[in-house]
Amino acid sequence: MRILIASVTYTPFSNGQAIFTSNLAEQLAANHHEVLAVVPSDQGQTYHINRNGVETQYLWTVDLSFLYPGSVFTPFPAAEVRRVFEWFKPDIAHIQDHYPLCYHTYNAARRFGVKIIGTNHFMPENIAPVFPWLSRFKSNFDWVLWKWMLGLYNKLDMVTAQSKTAVEILKNKGIQVDTKPITCGVNLERFKPDPSIDRKIWRAKYGLSMDKTTFLFVGRVGGEKRLDVIIRALHQLKRKDIQIIIAGIGAHVTKLSTLVKELQLEDLVRFTGFIPNEHLPPLLNSIDIFTMPSEAELLSIASLEAMATAKPLLLADAQALPELVTNGENGYLFRSGDIDDAAHHMALFADHPDRWETMGAASLERAKMHSLEMMRRGFEEVYKTVLSNGTIK
Repeated sequence: MRILIASVTYTPFSNGQAIFTSNLAEQLAANHHEVLAVVPSDQGQTYHINRNGVETQYLWTVDLSFLYPGSVFTPFPAAEVRRVFEWFKPDIAHIQDHYPLCYHTYNAARRFGVKIIGTNHFMPENIAPVFPWLSRFKSNFDWVLWKWMLGLYNKLDMVTAQSKTAVEILKNKGIQVDTKPITCGVNLERFKPDPSIDRKIWRAKYGLSMDKTTFLFVGRVGGEKRLDVIIRALHQLKRKDIQIIIAGIGAHVTKLSTLVKELQLEDLVRFTGFIPNEHLPPLLNSIDIFTMPSEAELLSIASLEAMATAKPLLLADAQALPELVTNGENGYLFRSGDIDDAAHHMALFADHPDRWETMGAASLERAKMHSLEMMRRGFEEVYKTVLSNGTIK
């Protein structure tokens, strides 16, 4: 199969959508499909390379980091996208969002008679931090954003989302085409329990104590991640035997750092900034519990990576996160945004280290159901289903 994948973000960017899209493209290429990724450039200018078996066309971009850290924009991509379709001649196209590059990919697919599907990674909560002043008009803002997204996705031949919850959200918002849940996947070869890791060395590398229960968050540090809840919960506990490590970059780092200082938690909360990819598996192997307090997760690759490393989870009971945790089995869910409940469960973890190994083993078993191979097979099935339907809407 010749598969064209378009996305507003891709390797070497390291957000969830970029990780998913890169993993999918490389898995398909490894299984003998011809894959072309059309994505914004990380270097500003247009260039083409073969990255891990994937032909990758990076398009000229404008840096928008002044709006949000790490963001770029691909202006006027229509002509370049048409040229890509002309020389690659894909059997099917697969978009990851509804922004201009993918919108023009849709137009080109229809022009050349190519079937096209889309995976949704969008939630208004993930866009809101870029325009904080619009929070005063949240309901109207959300309505406009969903209408924009559905205006494109309701024209596709099929849609996928990362979880059953994510599919239900789309249905509730008005998706009209066939929509199927397919996991975003986790690399079980990279993320796995590794007893050879020297926990002491890796904790020291990031300024962590060996004698404290360590909670780790990995991801974009945005307002929707609700890291303030975990920080305030730690303050409420008044305990010195718990520490939190926040790994990632984002617009809320300064705000959260100020909060940590106000609460006098500088010795217990660490901000690492960006974690290099090669550091993440050993760091996960060196902590005790992974936490994701976010209110806007359609699944959570970071949580899956922690599960694959056999870590128990402390997650918010919000959106798709409950699909990853059974309370008391592989971790705990706390009421979303509830500082008291988060503090209760943090203390529960800290007071019962004897449960961590059993919970971690349960996490690992669940992670196996989200392997990259299962993800690839799911999309191959979707592609074949769409291609076997002889008419294009």
